[in-house]
Amino acid sequence: MKTLAAITALTLLPLSAVPASAAPGIDWKPCATEYAPTLECANLPVSGGFSIALAKLPATDPARRVGSLLTNPGGPGGAGVTVLKYGGRGFALDRPEMAEVRQRFDVIGFDPRGVGDSRPAIGCAPNLHDPALSRFPRSRADYEKLIAHNRASGDECLKRTGPALSSVDTWRAADDIEAIRAALGEPKVNWLGVSYGSELGAVYAEKYPKRVRTMVLDGAIDHSRPTRLAILDEAIATEGALNDFAKWCTTSSDCVLRGKDVLATYDKLMRTPGGVPSKQLGRNVTAEEIAAGVYGGLILPAFWPDVAKGIEAATAGNADGLVPYSQLDPSYGAYRSIGCHDFGSPFTSYPDMRAMQGLVKTLAPHSWRYTEFWDIASGCTGWPVPSAYLPRPQKVSGAAPILVVGGEHDPATPLVWAKGLARNIENSTLLVDAGYGHTGLLNSACVRTEEVKYLVSGVTPAPGKVCR
Repeated sequence: MKTLAAITALTLLPLSAVPASAAPGIDWKPCATEYAPTLECANLPVSGGFSIALAKLPATDPARRVGSLLTNPGGPGGAGVTVLKYGGRGFALDRPEMAEVRQRFDVIGFDPRGVGDSRPAIGCAPNLHDPALSRFPRSRADYEKLIAHNRASGDECLKRTGPALSSVDTWRAADDIEAIRAALGEPKVNWLGVSYGSELGAVYAEKYPKRVRTMVLDGAIDHSRPTRLAILDEAIATEGALNDFAKWCTTSSDCVLRGKDVLATYDKLMRTPGGVPSKQLGRNVTAEEIAAGVYGGLILPAFWPDVAKGIEAATAGNADGLVPYSQLDPSYGAYRSIGCHDFGSPFTSYPDMRAMQGLVKTLAPHSWRYTEFWDIASGCTGWPVPSAYLPRPQKVSGAAPILVVGGEHDPATPLVWAKGLARNIENSTLLVDAGYGHTGLLNSACVRTEEVKYLVSGVTPAPGKVCR
């Protein structure tokens, strides 16, 4: 969702512990899991008839508690409650650099309106993704089929979800964060948002700047950037990540493709007539789906050995290792619905879309078949629910110093987005991750260290800081 010449005043916020209050308005109940034995859960009614599902990992050192840390794991459509049920590993809470976060904050996860266990939840038909329809139509007839499918899919989502589908945009979701803050009894918000979570956090800061104590926006999205430009940015970044993966394969003993021309192997796989069989799905997987699966592995270098194995197996006729979970996951309906609200489709006609296809293929000659922004833009073409929060100039002013994090090799949220978001936020600091993968939080011990120091103290890193 997702991706720096700001000079920042460093502000030290009070370190006095905030007493853990009874959290008026939230009736927490134990909901322990194997991974989170102290987990508590609740539901909070908010505006528009929604009820927000919440989860909390209480601070392990209450005497030194700073406050509550609200989190969002990305998406759009990511379920924060689920992440905490697994002990917060999706927020890297299992990493040693994050220990002080667990000690000093009540970590709060929530499912945004329409998502996960929040109600009403977005419901869509299982054929929202149709493998028979290309996101890159080759003719006007194929383009019309794609539009008709998207329109019918959106109508079915509207039928299953009800009128709430018209108000699951991020502009409204930010108001729910304010409701959570008030119900927690916290004077200000501490926020850790990754990927799309940076989008949601930035909107909250725009609407409620005086309610921000600390805010990490990691894997940043710049809502000021038009969707058409974001598509091209992400195409460049994803192509870069595929090239980084291929270069890694030339020397790493963990890559089963070592010694081969990885890009040539990948290109040949993409041209497999009729796709590649998947026993798991009981059908052939298309080139676009294989590309989506590879993309899903490229976002974390820890997955790269498995990506290499998946490409090797698919070349031999078994695509199971590259089945693109992102398009088959139950949350895909929320991803599509919120994405159409927030980014929409810039395409005005088949010739327009065809011209953009040509640009994407030129910028990403190997990886062009899948990026998230193309998936959103093509999937929102013909979508029947009007967009409520399309890209527009964004300005955040009056908030405490905010930390924006971007990666030099991030395939999902390019560094240019983080630079743009930092420019949009008065008194912000940009932290650059020179490593690989999507978000510094999940890939860099240095970034985690800097984020934790900032969350505890309110002091942003020195301007120009780069984690190598």
